[in-house]
Amino acid sequence: MKYQPIIDFHCHLSPKLIAEDHNFDNLGQVWLEGDHYKWRAMRTNGVDEEYCTGAPSFYEKFMKWAETVPHTVGNPLYHWTHLELARYFNIHDLLNPQTADGIYHDASEMLKHKDFSVKNILKKMKVEVVGTTDDPADSLEDHARLKNSEVKVRPTWRPDNLIKTDDPKAFSAYIKKLEKTAEKQITNYADLLKVLDERHAFFDKMGCRASDHGLDRMYYTDAAGTDPDKAFKKLLNGETLTEEETEGYRFRLMQELCKLNHKRGWVQQFHLGAMRNNNTRLFKKLGPDTGFDSIGNPQDSFKISRFLDSLDSENQLAKTILYNLNPADNEMFVTMIGNFQDGSVPGKMQHGAAWWFLDQKTGMEKHLESLSVLGLLSRFVGMVTDSRSFLSFPRHEYFRRIACNHIGKEVDKGVIPYDKEILKNLVEGISYKNAKGYFGF
Repeated sequence: MKYQPIIDFHCHLSPKLIAEDHNFDNLGQVWLEGDHYKWRAMRTNGVDEEYCTGAPSFYEKFMKWAETVPHTVGNPLYHWTHLELARYFNIHDLLNPQTADGIYHDASEMLKHKDFSVKNILKKMKVEVVGTTDDPADSLEDHARLKNSEVKVRPTWRPDNLIKTDDPKAFSAYIKKLEKTAEKQITNYADLLKVLDERHAFFDKMGCRASDHGLDRMYYTDAAGTDPDKAFKKLLNGETLTEEETEGYRFRLMQELCKLNHKRGWVQQFHLGAMRNNNTRLFKKLGPDTGFDSIGNPQDSFKISRFLDSLDSENQLAKTILYNLNPADNEMFVTMIGNFQDGSVPGKMQHGAAWWFLDQKTGMEKHLESLSVLGLLSRFVGMVTDSRSFLSFPRHEYFRRIACNHIGKEVDKGVIPYDKEILKNLVEGISYKNAKGYFGF
């Protein structure tokens, strides 16, 4: 497992920084800029917001993070912090206020060297493929610069802005942005679908092999007379949709987007269940993705079933990965994917890796257990970082250790036989080989 390369098929790394082969200035910058996981812990530890998202220097912010780290014992942030110090910088001291200054200066000095450029960081961690997250309106110019990169950097189609219909003004502004990129006018739903097909084809040409959809839930309606064209035009006119129109538009558009994925043989990923931007005061001040999201209610199994079935009924269901954020949904998700396995591809339908708030020892163990007893663990496509940090790849080691521990305990109990061939195939598969075959990289 240790020697398997990494396919990180879903993350939020910047393709621009990779194309530029960027060097970070210091450890505070690479660790704390944009990392809402750490910001949440710092706030909980009584650190003023200024040291999370404000004006103080990265050194000052780092020192506040160092004060927080001893209090994260038991939290995956504690494990990740020290794995990253060890694997990237060969620093094995525990981070605390007493060791912080030395660790900061030693690591920051290393980061200035060419062998700590982002491309070399990826190679150091044996990263073979990176799947970034990209809007249909993106030019993908940075991916074009990375076409012959040693580490494959593949775009991932993320059309969430087309589903965000609550603010007609913002929706209309996004359509204008899409028009500019596509160099096409979009005045109705048919125009939109045509542009999306063209952009989808362009992404495919640029090496994209997957879509990703970050949704609060799955959408479905059987209401007669739902007209996505009427809803689309209302949005462009600045009018607010009714609940029925909203559900109908989102359901119909998601169907069309999924049919494009099937058309080009992509994998489609659904990250379901985040309740976002809960703190109105700080959302207005700081914007989204700043650490004020949480686990939402359990998902509506009926709507997930009907949405997937609407595609399967027309033989338009692509390879699909469903990620749940509420742990109460584990067993439902595993049994749901079993409904739509069709024998065409091993593990065509996947229960995605423990995600976000579940991306920790307990969450991973529960995921592995439910997938083992209700599905086929041996066909699981494995771990992703879902991260914005170039220092996050030891999370794959974290997952692999937890997975091996789970498997080892099952062997000790006699649930899995002590057969070296079975164990080798299982471990190598969920670490690397399954993802490589599934995505067709």
